[in-house]
Amino acid sequence: MISVIYHNPDCGTSRNTLAMMRQSGEEPHVVEYLKTPPSREKLIEMLFAMAMPPRELLRRKGTPYDELGLDNPALSDDQLIDAMLAHPILINRPIVITEKGTRLCRPSETVLPLLANPVAEFTKEDGEVVRLGDTDS
Repeated sequence: MISVIYHNPDCGTSRNTLAMMRQSGEEPHVVEYLKTPPSREKLIEMLFAMAMPPRELLRRKGTPYDELGLDNPALSDDQLIDAMLAHPILINRPIVITEKGTRLCRPSETVLPLLANPVAEFTKEDGEVVRLGDTDS
């Protein structure tokens, strides 16, 4: 199985996650989801694989979340998915899919347990050093 990352190159967390994958010997299929959003079926499949309700995948910062009133608890999962499909920037990132699972990788080091041969140590763009033993599985 080829690993996949739903990536935003303008996002530091997404760039760090992709770099960790590559330093671990993975060359994932990179989906710039703002240019190529997932289909409804794929988004639902990823949510199911992460055991995550749509509301938890919504990104608020730098999105039309507030303007669209997405904090309204009366909105259904289907309505939230519709909003993410209409405005892909609302989909939090990066989402990584490997044979070990699917996960929203925030913070970026949460990708390490998904990798076959995770790098033992990684220095993020901001200088923070991450060690494999410091991450949650």
